[in-house]
Amino acid sequence: MNLYKNIPFILLSDNDLGSSNNIFSSSGADKILKKPFTLFNNETGHSVELPVLTGTDGPDVLDIRNLYKDTGLFTYDPGYTSTASCNSAITFIDGNKGILRHRGYDINDLANKSDFLEVCYLLLHGDLPSPEDKQKFENVIQRHTMVHEQLVNLYRGFRRDAHPMAVMVGVVGSMSAFYFDETMKVSNLNHRKLSAQRLIAKVPTIAAWSFAYSNGSPFVYPKEELSYSENFLNMMFSGPNVKYLQNPIITKAFEKILILHADHEQNASTSTVRLVGSSGANPFACIAAG
Repeated sequence: MNLYKNIPFILLSDNDLGSSNNIFSSSGADKILKKPFTLFNNETGHSVELPVLTGTDGPDVLDIRNLYKDTGLFTYDPGYTSTASCNSAITFIDGNKGILRHRGYDINDLANKSDFLEVCYLLLHGDLPSPEDKQKFENVIQRHTMVHEQLVNLYRGFRRDAHPMAVMVGVVGSMSAFYFDETMKVSNLNHRKLSAQRLIAKVPTIAAWSFAYSNGSPFVYPKEELSYSENFLNMMFSGPNVKYLQNPIITKAFEKILILHADHEQNASTSTVRLVGSSGANPFACIAAG
């Protein structure tokens, strides 16, 4: 089947049609190009105007939401190679230019001046926390680092040679049975916020336990006196008879790694989680899917 059979459309801009007016106006989060692109059908002589949107970063985009209604045609773009799937104010990345910004903050500034939980707060709330808000957020995350004790039994159901990532995905998905009952609503902002806090807090514990299980090692529980990064490293490398000696250099390096990977913009896993989440599925099941 030839997917490109006999579709004689030509994409034109108003500059191609002789217009020199290239003025942009602001409309909410988007800016709209006053002179749109025109899609012209050579076969019928009909044309369709496509609004052009521009954000604070990245290339301009053609708004094709009404394309099917106006033309009876879909677009074909496997892998989103030329498609912006959403309007986001969270992260911008341009790997070729070495640019990464979380909520407008350059990654170099965040890595050098902030810790990971501050960046988590930034991604969730849109700006860095005040000292008071930072302390409150750290306390909330600390309270949620422990996982339900029955989850220990779930680990024992996996083969000993199972990959730690496969184990982790299974355990994260199972959180929907422990932390999201019928009273929790995906449409409720506070409930979504609580789910996000639980994930930030519990994923290090789940990941460290998945690693320990694959090695046949006993589980190490989080400690209240340790920082987020220190806790993870301690759960990974200590044991009942082995004390992990915290190295500030390693801890700081790991903290920077977490900040660098705090958000992945629209990569494959993020797109998958958004797609599953659009169905209103359980938040923990959505995260496990990606």
